Amino acid sequence: MGRTQDGGEPKMALTRDQGWQLLCEWTPGAALRNHARAVELVMRAAAVRYGEGASDGATIIEAFGLAGMLHDADYEQWPAEHPRRIVAWLRERGEEPIAHAISAHWTKWGVPHKTPLDKALLACDELTGFIGACCLVRPGGITTLETKSVLKKLKDKSFAAKVERDEIDAGARLLGVPLAEHIDFVIAALKPHAAELGLLR
Repeated sequence: MGRTQDGGEPKMALTRDQGWQLLCEWTPGAALRNHARAVELVMRAAAVRYGEGASDGATIIEAFGLAGMLHDADYEQWPAEHPRRIVAWLRERGEEPIAHAISAHWTKWGVPHKTPLDKALLACDELTGFIGACCLVRPGGITTLETKSVLKKLKDKSFAAKVERDEIDAGARLLGVPLAEHIDFVIAALKPHAAELGLLR
């Protein structure tokens, strides 16, 4: 988020439409694009819950949403460079808070989580993908999905085996909320968008 010329409160320089255009250019695959949209929606809800202290509510919601949308934007075409390419692209446009959050959305990179934006992206990314996987194997999809079912699936290491459970646990700890409460939150954030995201069965 760049600052105004007079040094006033930060303004969102990058628009959602610009972010989506970049995502579509860099991410031709429907699955990863759908994941980006899902995380965007969860992050917008997270901004309302965890983005306290913002002077401009609309701006912080847009920042959270863009971080969710763009966190994997470079992964499909340049996996070996992920997330350096998207982080550099954002920094060139003065979007340092979003760039930093994306650079920290996997704990193994060792980047500190300083802000609610940083913590929320880590907490929402992997769990959103996992909940999507749970919906695909459940009659009714997300409409019948309960937190206890997600917790049970998390213990089954053969289900969605590529999902890193320790990242999900770390995210909830960073937010300072019980994992079950965070799962409730993500399910609730996704439900209104179930048809768009393909979460109905």
